Amino acid sequence: MEIDVKFFASLRERMGRTSDKVTLEGEATVSDVWRQVSSEPMPGNILVAVNKEYTDLSQALKNGDEVAFFPPVTGG
Repeated sequence: MEIDVKFFASLRERMGRTSDKVTLEGEATVSDVWRQVSSEPMPGNILVAVNKEYTDLSQALKNGDEVAFFPPVTGG
């Protein structure tokens, strides 16, 4: 399956790119996508969304899904 991946804010700078496309075999989760795009462990405070809805790392994926990784947003 093909998954579109987006990186936002400081994570985009850390990864060195704004997006990626990954191909995964069989059943896959958000966690599998991270392992495909990074050789580093995922920071504990990263937020994830699948198709623009917040979710967790165990979310199952299907072909064509968009997975977004971004740091928590703060403001005031």
